[in-house]
Amino acid sequence: MPFDGIVTRAVTSELNSMITPGKITKIYQPTSTELVFTIRSHGENHTLLLSIHPVYARLHLTGDSYKNPKEPSMFCMLLRKHLSGAVVESIDQYGMERIVTFSIQARNEIGDMTTKKLVIELMGKHSNIMLVDGEKGHILDSLKHVSVSQNRYRTIQPGHDYKLPPSQDKLNLLDIDKETFIRKLDFNAGKMDTQIVHTLLGVSPLFAKEIVHQAKLGSSETYKARFVAMQELIQNNNYTPTIYRYKKEDFHVIPISFLDGQEEIFSNTNQMLDNFYSGKAERDRVKQQAKDLYQFIKNEKDKNQRKLKKHEKTIKKAEGADYYQRLGELLTANMHQVKQGDRTATVIDYYDPDQNEMIIELNPNKTPSENAQGFFKTYQKLKTSMKKVKQEIKKANNEIAYLEQLLQQIDSAREADIEEIRDELRDEGYLKRQRQGKKKKKQVKPEPEKYTSTDGTPILVGKNNKQNEYVSMKLAHRDDIWLHTKDIPGSHVIIRDKEPSEDTLLEAALLAAFFSKSQNSSSVPVDYTKIRHVKKPNGAKPGYVTYDNQKTLFVTPDKAIVEKLKK
Repeated sequence: MPFDGIVTRAVTSELNSMITPGKITKIYQPTSTELVFTIRSHGENHTLLLSIHPVYARLHLTGDSYKNPKEPSMFCMLLRKHLSGAVVESIDQYGMERIVTFSIQARNEIGDMTTKKLVIELMGKHSNIMLVDGEKGHILDSLKHVSVSQNRYRTIQPGHDYKLPPSQDKLNLLDIDKETFIRKLDFNAGKMDTQIVHTLLGVSPLFAKEIVHQAKLGSSETYKARFVAMQELIQNNNYTPTIYRYKKEDFHVIPISFLDGQEEIFSNTNQMLDNFYSGKAERDRVKQQAKDLYQFIKNEKDKNQRKLKKHEKTIKKAEGADYYQRLGELLTANMHQVKQGDRTATVIDYYDPDQNEMIIELNPNKTPSENAQGFFKTYQKLKTSMKKVKQEIKKANNEIAYLEQLLQQIDSAREADIEEIRDELRDEGYLKRQRQGKKKKKQVKPEPEKYTSTDGTPILVGKNNKQNEYVSMKLAHRDDIWLHTKDIPGSHVIIRDKEPSEDTLLEAALLAAFFSKSQNSSSVPVDYTKIRHVKKPNGAKPGYVTYDNQKTLFVTPDKAIVEKLKK
């Protein structure tokens, strides 16, 4: 994910034109690594996201909504104190580094105008956001504190002077000419893309590979030409913000021709970044929050699969029950020939068409009659166990299907969905219920995810069993259309229309396929029927239903369409 210096330049340029001058009206900190600003500029409100997530560090305008904590953090309160009502005058990138400074005019406690600088450094796990006094240059506070013991080069703590990160001793690709660029490359050393990354400031491996790809192992003159062409695109802000979807997703503002796969071009860099990162950071947080839950459910599933193997062995043994009945009957018919103390009995097997002899192993400490009764008891025991084990196998298979559904739900869960899944596991007796104080916890209605089809029809998607049960059994009208992947764990999807258009039906089916275990499959069967034909059996697990009168559609999940329906 190359949020490099070139992308930083593109997004900074756009932000300058879109939100400066702009008045900061709201400041929130939804998570420990994210800040969200509402900025009023050019007659409209813009939502600006600043993130120092260790994997998804970035800044851009966003259309996503964020759930804010009840109590703001100390840093958020400090920003509100200094920046609420302040005006963003300019946004500047430092060279081609991933360092962006917001110059902000604000009034202090006595009403005098002061300058503040909000600095965001996008450097992977070392990313940070700092509020700096514009006149004195010292740090008022930062999202992450770095002591002198952690970093001898610079300390990031309130009261210390703000100091730029150490220089990387690379060349700014906008300041050098083609001759300087070529002199820095060693054509005999190979790995040209790596050399370019180590030479040019703000250049990602993806961009460097594109230069090498376009040069096609050509001469130094070819490399000069490609460098100049790329340099001019960046100098002139001539960008083509594009997401490339192949085995994985990548993006850049400069066209990348060596990647095979689907391309999605955006009108501006902010839209591209918002589309690319939308949900990624939340899914990462969900993954961390649900790590213990995921492992617990997986362990329960593994436990049931081990039970199945054990039951299958019992079934195999029980299939030989008739053999013990046969031994008992043959021994009974030949009782007169056997006496106590015999270790074997040789009898004619009258079950055998050829009437061959059979040797029956005996317990010499038992009478012939006791030996025969022992065979009959084993026969009855195996017969009884067969019936019981078949019930246990059915129970284990149902349990595995239920647990698989929960694992799938965690994979596509939002943060709000995880606690509902935990609560469900408590209700079902898998997890111990936490002790509550005197105040009884208020029951909150499940919140299914809302989508809108291209013709404006509302579509609801249950993201866990509580939501599935709520949308299917309580929220939906009897003539609404219900959809679910055929024999595949997934979400309940409701179209709030008794006669939806063909396009809406296909879009809802696509949502059902996308939020299922077959999200990455090419052709997913999705059943649909009216909600009146959907029933929940008595005593069934949460989210489990039966249905009839269904028809089946085959669709291919498409993330881009899902995001479009969401927005």
